[in-house]
Amino acid sequence: MADFTSEFWSVYIAILTGVSIAACAWLLWVMSTRRVSGNKVETTGHVWDTDLGELNNPLPRWWMWLFYLTIVFGIGYLVLYPGLGSYAGTLGWTQTKQFEAEVKEADAQYGPIFAKYAGMPVEEVAKDARARGIGERLFLNYCSTCHGSDARGSRGFPNLTDGDWLWGGSPDAIKESIAKGRTGMMPPLGAAVGSADDVRNLANFVLTLSGSAHDPLRAALGKDKFAACAACHGADGKGNPALGAPNLTDKVWLHGSGVDAIVDAINRGRDNRMPAHEGFLDNAKIHLLGAYVWSLSNTTK
Repeated sequence: MADFTSEFWSVYIAILTGVSIAACAWLLWVMSTRRVSGNKVETTGHVWDTDLGELNNPLPRWWMWLFYLTIVFGIGYLVLYPGLGSYAGTLGWTQTKQFEAEVKEADAQYGPIFAKYAGMPVEEVAKDARARGIGERLFLNYCSTCHGSDARGSRGFPNLTDGDWLWGGSPDAIKESIAKGRTGMMPPLGAAVGSADDVRNLANFVLTLSGSAHDPLRAALGKDKFAACAACHGADGKGNPALGAPNLTDKVWLHGSGVDAIVDAINRGRDNRMPAHEGFLDNAKIHLLGAYVWSLSNTTK
């Protein structure tokens, strides 16, 4: 209701709700007073399969009383809880209050567990089976939508199990990625590189950095064009974690490999975003989640 720009809408909804309940009660009362005299049976006039008629008998009494009870329940609910426009209800219940109460109860129950692990180094937390189990559940709730339940990612979403990190794979770097989020952007470079042939030549040269299959002649022609990429990926193509620029020498491709995929990346650029989680995960949970993610690509025995 806080989104309403005028009290009119609150009054409108309250009146509409009240009229609807009153109309249901009136309809029930009218149907309750209706009687069928003698053995006369009315029909609606609808007939199926030549002899199957639809009768117009009154509703069963038990059903009518059950409907009355639902109306009484509805009126009681609207008195106690929000439902009539901006009226808050006599109990003062709100979703926010219930959420905060449940969070407070959960913090009291599980807070000591999180606090225990928050004081331990990530490497030690990752060795604790119970901590990894908690971290895994956090991962499934908050990370698996993009990275997959097995953390192996998919096209455009990094694999967290292979040790290849865009922004660094240290415990602190992983925790910062979770807390602050990441924005990785590669601008379209087709115009800066030159013609379509120049772009394809450059794509072939990029493939040489990882020893992937390529056209040697085109790669030789595209070597000088790599200057447009070196500012982010480095002169050796090994990337820059400070910018989230991928390592082009390790055969790990976030958006697909091969000449056509690289040509598309050069021409159209890439724009990847990971949302920040610090708004709804506290430091202790981020610490546990970071330890679990770190354990996926590091030995914890």
